[in-house]
Amino acid sequence: MTREAPAWAVDLGELHAQVWTRLLRGVHDRHAPARHPTLATVRADGLPQARTVVLRAADKEAATLDIHTDLHSAKVAELRENPLAALHVWDASAHLQTRIEAGVAILSGADATGIWERVPAPSRTAYGSTPAPGQPIPDDLAYDKRPEQAAFAVLRLSVRAIDALHLGPDYRRARFVRGDGWAGQWLAP
Repeated sequence: MTREAPAWAVDLGELHAQVWTRLLRGVHDRHAPARHPTLATVRADGLPQARTVVLRAADKEAATLDIHTDLHSAKVAELRENPLAALHVWDASAHLQTRIEAGVAILSGADATGIWERVPAPSRTAYGSTPAPGQPIPDDLAYDKRPEQAAFAVLRLSVRAIDALHLGPDYRRARFVRGDGWAGQWLAP
């Protein structure tokens, strides 16, 4: 018995819409694959860095994605040096890999106050650490976590391109670019 591809995988417009549907689901559903994408940046010495993050907002019309972080984290320093990033989502149930290229703006201070006010109190402890994230410590628990609005930052990813690869019975791959209004182009997988 041959498995057929879902209708959304064979039409460029539907595939683009499906990617955004899954990103939006990731913001609101803790169990959705897009909830915990991998964010990739580049260190000053040229080495790539990848880490799992939490997707906090997605806006299809503006083509933006938000990730919250500690302002003192290495990823913020990397993005100040090179404000470009990639985001990767693997959705096993849909057999869909999504890779996103984005420019990144770092919002903090007054620019992030409204967002900080919506962060639940228990989650605020992720923003504010002594010493700063990634700094050496003498043993495993030699740090202090206290909510600190001054340490809160929002990474606002302005999506430039999306590469969607559906690994169904027949592989299908497409690239969507902001510059052409997200028209889409099929690519060899």
